[in-house]
Amino acid sequence: MFGFRKAKDKVVPDLARKASATGRVIALASGGRGAVAPGARDLSALSRAGFQGNPVGFRAVRLVAEAAAALPVLCQDCDHRYEAHPVLALLQRPNAAQGQAEFLEAIYGHLLLSGNAWIEAVAGEGTGAQTGALPGDLSAALPGELHVLRPDRMTLIPGPDGWPLAWDYAVGGRVHRFDMTAAPQPLCHLRSFHPQDDHYGLAPLQAAAVAVEVHNAASSWSRALLDNAARPSGAIIYSGGEAGGVLSPDQYERLVAEMEAHHQGARNAGRPMLLEGGLDWKPMGFSPSDMEFHETKLAAAREIALAFGVPPMLIGIPGDATYANYQEANRAFYRLTVLPLAARVLAGLAHWLGEHSGRPVSLRPDPDQVPALAAERDQHWARIGAAGFLSDAEKRLLLGLPPLAGAS
Repeated sequence: MFGFRKAKDKVVPDLARKASATGRVIALASGGRGAVAPGARDLSALSRAGFQGNPVGFRAVRLVAEAAAALPVLCQDCDHRYEAHPVLALLQRPNAAQGQAEFLEAIYGHLLLSGNAWIEAVAGEGTGAQTGALPGDLSAALPGELHVLRPDRMTLIPGPDGWPLAWDYAVGGRVHRFDMTAAPQPLCHLRSFHPQDDHYGLAPLQAAAVAVEVHNAASSWSRALLDNAARPSGAIIYSGGEAGGVLSPDQYERLVAEMEAHHQGARNAGRPMLLEGGLDWKPMGFSPSDMEFHETKLAAAREIALAFGVPPMLIGIPGDATYANYQEANRAFYRLTVLPLAARVLAGLAHWLGEHSGRPVSLRPDPDQVPALAAERDQHWARIGAAGFLSDAEKRLLLGLPPLAGAS
């Protein structure tokens, strides 16, 4: 959106030359005030309910984040593919508390749960400086450390052109402001597409909010059923006495207390019930609605998994016949969910780090190292290798490989 110009060997935004025609309208709508993500408080509660308190959401997020974080990362420019590079070294140890897998998993997790992820660049000599053997000493210009920030603590400060002027990060009543007019920018903001918000992303968890509520309600119902002797409730019928078959208040309270103390809960399951004169127990079986409630829970679980792009078969949810077998589901999982997410995140990081170093670099996942895609890789390589009408340079280009050194 911005133009760029060089000033004292640094790339800085040229705000005067290029600007969006609609940016001012967005800025006026924001009023220059701090813009918190819509439903931020609800999103925190939804994360607790859909991730911390829901096994399907927890497993789906972990499955996507861990699979994407474990992908090998390729670093190359238009001429070379690097085995060792300052950017790769920085990703391998972005800070003292995290390695590459933990760092990338945190980014993917925040994107899945909130639709946003912020990465902070910390100046100073970091791990990237240990590999400064490339022309121009890129490691000296790269950040010393990278840190993932919590999205629920971020607040936007819009500028007069509608773009972020700054981001406020609030912790325990203290606020730190990141100036986004500086060059290079201290924060990298990655976000999912949101059709109704100009600055914040839409999380898959938000799309699955109703399914999460249904699944949690079904789990609570099952727990209540277990607490009531793990069977449907029955009825105690009183037919004695002279008061028209009505228990006195004292008799009623005593009966309820005895039921709660001696006949409820898993510990008392199967315990015989002793009833006094005039009391009769009538058990009730499962009604059709009770049986359908279990299917509703499974349907909600499938919706949660689908919102995150995880085939229900991979989580062990029965009743899904979308894929013929586990291998096909796993292959679709990588092709349709993991690889697109990793490619988008790595491309955003590469562009941001390229602004810091002043030299563009490309980061992307390596699908050739994914065991689940080995069959596709072999077929793809065989087709291109058998194409006699293609030159070696064209074949390498189709396979995503850089040109050979000295090749024309």
